[in-house]
Amino acid sequence: MRLLIASDLHGSIESLRFLVEKARQIEPDMLVLLGDLVYHGPRNPLPAGYDTRLVMREMPDLTALPCPVTAVRGNCDAEVDLGLLPFPVADTTWLDADGLRIFVSHGHHLPENPPCPGFKPGTVFLRGHTHIPRGETLDGLHFWNPGSLSLPKSGFPRSYGLYENGLFRVLNMQDKEVLRHAPA
Repeated sequence: MRLLIASDLHGSIESLRFLVEKARQIEPDMLVLLGDLVYHGPRNPLPAGYDTRLVMREMPDLTALPCPVTAVRGNCDAEVDLGLLPFPVADTTWLDADGLRIFVSHGHHLPENPPCPGFKPGTVFLRGHTHIPRGETLDGLHFWNPGSLSLPKSGFPRSYGLYENGLFRVLNMQDKEVLRHAPA
């Protein structure tokens, strides 16, 4: 299974257009959006190409892709914005990919590290929120974060995630690998 994963677009039309083009190029089985799609948030600077009206007008381009969209809500996603999106947005969801159980959330309501009560060893936590790429295993739990396509932090580049054949990779916008992680 191939998953194209993006988080924290924060209203950047450049990021949305990049994502649509990347999905057309690589033809994933699913596009996974980890929240904070439209609004930039009160603590963030305006991202490059910030244009919420244009983002909302072009958001239907995602539903025209030949793959389904799975989206979860971020802490900056307002009800008014969610109601205008052309696809459903859940608070959290589960995915099964190549035998992995993946818990998908924005991540703002979860701990960054174990313990994570109620989750079985082997669970993958796929999340955004921090704007920092991550791929590691701690206490039998796997933590994946694609970083941010529009507002990266801690010196990381703008990035997205790609999961395929048991391997999670984070790539910058020039498709250079930032990190990789394979659950053991």
